[in-house]
Amino acid sequence: MSEALVTLDNLTVKRGGRAVLSGIHGSFERGSMTAIMGANGAGKSTLLKSMMGLLPSAQGSIVRTPHDLDIAYLPQQAAIDHSFPVSVGEVVAMGAWQRVGGFGALKQREWRRQVADALHRVGFDDISKRSIGALSTGQFQRVLFARLLLQDADMVLLDEPFAGVDAATTRDLLALVCEWHQQGRTIVAVLHDINQVMRHFPATLLLAGRQIAWGSSEQVLSTEHLQQALGMSGGIGQSEGNRL
Repeated sequence: MSEALVTLDNLTVKRGGRAVLSGIHGSFERGSMTAIMGANGAGKSTLLKSMMGLLPSAQGSIVRTPHDLDIAYLPQQAAIDHSFPVSVGEVVAMGAWQRVGGFGALKQREWRRQVADALHRVGFDDISKRSIGALSTGQFQRVLFARLLLQDADMVLLDEPFAGVDAATTRDLLALVCEWHQQGRTIVAVLHDINQVMRHFPATLLLAGRQIAWGSSEQVLSTEHLQQALGMSGGIGQSEGNRL
């Protein structure tokens, strides 16, 4: 029997007095790789924020096993201030903060080596001194993935990790996500590309303010379930091609 790392029991989350998510039941098992899908406003980002403790539940519960489960979280790029005066190296090094208690706990040479190694893994030479404000959207996303590498968490939550980036960056970062999964990490990602999910993500949670379906991607992403999700989210105009 697989071990549940995070269990959602009748989870309901409200924002501005309105239920954005309601009645979510299920669990993310250790080593699983799950896509969260749904139209705009379906509650996908809300769910990740709730799992991180950034939004309180109005009803139900989120149970982590163990209680101090190490979870890495990548928010949408739109939620990050690119103009903040910080270097690439400082952003990447923040990933090690929880494990080592800040830069001071590592010798300068050691944390610089770890940052350079992480940047190399995402396709960069050492650009640690460059300002994040000088990076393109795709370059900055690679830097954020380098930070996740240093965090080295058991569970990784990704909110639209490939939004607004080019095909080459998507390919490289998706390969890294698959590598994390092969290492036994638990992956949960908000995605929109149905073909991408079907190829790489064995499980899917489909939302429309509530849980439409949760299980194998092949079963969840059926025409019937997709039409139900789109209908509850304002109509089929929310979907374009093989995207949701």
